[in-house]
Amino acid sequence: MRAKKSFGQHFLHREDIASAIAGALKQVGEVPRILEIGPGKGMLTKYLKNIPADFKMVEADEDMISFLRKNYPTWANDIIEGDFLSLNLSQIFDGKSFLMIGNFPYNISSQIVFRLIQYRAQIPELVGMFQKEMAVRIVSKPGSKDYGIISVLTQAYYTGELLFDVDRSSFKPPPKVQSAVIRLERKPELTLDCNESLFKSVVKQAFNQRRKMLRNSLKSLFPNADLMTDTFFNQRPEDLSLDDYIKLTKQIESLRIDSAD
Repeated sequence: MRAKKSFGQHFLHREDIASAIAGALKQVGEVPRILEIGPGKGMLTKYLKNIPADFKMVEADEDMISFLRKNYPTWANDIIEGDFLSLNLSQIFDGKSFLMIGNFPYNISSQIVFRLIQYRAQIPELVGMFQKEMAVRIVSKPGSKDYGIISVLTQAYYTGELLFDVDRSSFKPPPKVQSAVIRLERKPELTLDCNESLFKSVVKQAFNQRRKMLRNSLKSLFPNADLMTDTFFNQRPEDLSLDDYIKLTKQIESLRIDSAD
């Protein structure tokens, strides 16, 4: 369903920042296809159109679509009208790989990242502006208070980097929050060395009770509670690295197989 109104949007007005975001894409020469999410009034789009690549943009807001068609009529064939979260991304460039970029709507930014992960086989790189709090969470490392579910699940497949902050004054009207731009580059391996569905469950269950030690938050996943006497389970979820979560998932999977036998 497309949004009917553009009220409440905050539009980037800094040309230098738009240029810097577009210039942050590293793999254009290798993957000459770009998908922009939420072009709005086309501030970032102007710079992306200067890149030699097959270009498409997805916009859900009817007001913004009308604005783009009126002010940039030559872009008309590049606009995909609809909700990004409902699109089959594998069809946009006929199954070919593409780079994803955008000043992402903050209310669906985490969902955009999870869609990236879902279509990782086609998307080797993302550059995006997020609410700074979300940007930091995505790229945070173990031991940080910001390290959480989206950190682990994203970093399972992508290497993240916080590029630069964007001040509130860079938008009209200024939002109440700070923003930041990150780049995510896909890792060589598209799959994990464990049951990926179980891996997600383990990560989510651990962080859903992040104040508890693992022996308490994960006890329902272990058929043999005695195995959780190891001091490893005295840790809290933010203490574990990606490799720790993969090893933990494999251990649980092995225990389930043994108990089934």
